[in-house]
Amino acid sequence: MSKLKITLVRSPIGLEGSHRRTCEALGLFKIRRSRIHNDTPVIRGMVRKVRHLVSVADVEEETRATA
Repeated sequence: MSKLKITLVRSPIGLEGSHRRTCEALGLFKIRRSRIHNDTPVIRGMVRKVRHLVSVADVEEETRATA
């Protein structure tokens, strides 16, 4: 499953309460902090709601060989 790196780039202060709560649900509490989430329809919907506050990037999954 692919991953998304979501970074808070603008503050949700002064916006609707639902936007602040969505940022908190994504784990974004401070500006320029990032969280990595699985790319699911639920996360995509949350990102779409606060798209004016966040930046999103795809993350390549690392595969480790166990010895």
